[in-house]
Amino acid sequence: MSQPRRLQTTYLIVSGAATARRVPGLIASLIPRVPNLMTVLTPNAERIVSPRELALAGEHRIVESFFDDAILPRPPHGVLVVAPCSFNTLNKIAQGIADSLALSITAEAIGRGTPVIVAISVNDPLWNHPKAKQSAQTLRDWGVTVLDPVLDQHGWLTMAPDEAIIEAVIAAHACD
Repeated sequence: MSQPRRLQTTYLIVSGAATARRVPGLIASLIPRVPNLMTVLTPNAERIVSPRELALAGEHRIVESFFDDAILPRPPHGVLVVAPCSFNTLNKIAQGIADSLALSITAEAIGRGTPVIVAISVNDPLWNHPKAKQSAQTLRDWGVTVLDPVLDQHGWLTMAPDEAIIEAVIAAHACD
């Protein structure tokens, strides 16, 4: 009987939601708790948080190209988390659109059936948009763990707390 394959990589896909400003702290918290962290930004995420800023968060690899040695010839199997997941990225994932490196890696992970976690980060009007709920349900139907946005201390919707995201990632690794 063959041994199950260990998921030795954790991908952090960062999209262009305002909560991308929280990602350096999320990275710093993930590094000691997960294997081989790779961070990939969508083009819109780079307008909010820079790869240089993320590089200062600790030991992880920022993948910026389809030709990066870390993902050639194919991205290694692993747990993938999209945090934050903007309205745009949520709907693209649910439609199977892979028009960037980050979305291509996400689509491949879903297609392989490896664990995918999506932490949605949208405001009230976007969360109330019928497409947001439909896309979140589509991802759930595909077996993706979806963390809905939560209210912050001011009553505004925001991405789930970092600890909830980290717990979901650790649980996904433990199921391996």
